Amino acid sequence: MLMKFLTYNIHKGIGGVDRRYRLDRIVEVIRHYDPDVAFLQEVDDGVPRSRGDCQVAMLAEALGYHWSAFQANVRLRHGHYGNAILSRYPMSNACDVELTVRPKKRRQALVGHVRLSDGHATRTVVVASLHLGLADFERRMQLRRLLKHDTLASHHAHTPVVVGGDFNDVWGRLGVKLMHPGGFNSATGHVRTFPARLPLRALDAIYYRGDVTLHRAFAGHTDLCRVASDHLPLVAHLEVQVG
Repeated sequence: MLMKFLTYNIHKGIGGVDRRYRLDRIVEVIRHYDPDVAFLQEVDDGVPRSRGDCQVAMLAEALGYHWSAFQANVRLRHGHYGNAILSRYPMSNACDVELTVRPKKRRQALVGHVRLSDGHATRTVVVASLHLGLADFERRMQLRRLLKHDTLASHHAHTPVVVGGDFNDVWGRLGVKLMHPGGFNSATGHVRTFPARLPLRALDAIYYRGDVTLHRAFAGHTDLCRVASDHLPLVAHLEVQVG
C-alpha cells in the first residue's frame, strides 16, 4: 500500500518571516501535500501566543483527520507545546517515550500504531514523531534511548516503522552513526529544510525500516511553505507491504 508521510515543524503556526500567528497557513500547506500520516512538532495547546488554541484538534478538524494524538513536551506559564501525529488510518496505543537529558529542555517522542488494511490483510505500522535537542551529545543520547525503547526495539525486523521529526541534525551525522546501524533507511537524505525562506540545513528527516520501500521524497516547495513556518515540510511516499 502506497502511503504518504509528512513531517513538519509548524513553529506554533507563527510565520518564519512575518512572525504572525496564522494557523490557516499551516492548514493549507498540509492540505496541499495531503499526507496519510503527518508528524508535527512545536504544536501549541492553550498558549496565549496562539490565542489559546488547541492546535492539534483544530488541524485535525480542518483537514479531516479522524485520528490524532498530542504530546505536551514543554509546559509554559499558560499552556504547553509538543509533538503531534495526524492519521487518516486508525491509530492506537499512542504513548510517550521520555528522551530528556538533564538539565536540557524536556524532550519526548510520541509513538503510536497505525493499522492498514487492503481488504484481505491488515498490517500495523509503528510511527513516531520527535523533536531532538540542540546539542550534539544530547541528540545522540536521545536517539539511542528511543531505539532501545520497547516501543521500537520489541518489534520484529520486518515490522514497518516510520520515524519523522525535527532531528536538529546540524552536521548530518545522526543517520550514519545511529539510525542506519539501528536498521533504518533515510527517506529524505540531506534535503535542506531550515530556514524555510532560504534553506541551509537539513534539520528534519524521515526514516523507515521493515517491510517498507521508498518511492520518492522531497521538501515542500510552494511559496506558502516558505512563510508559514520557519521550517519546510518534508514529504515521503513509502510503499508498505500489507499482504
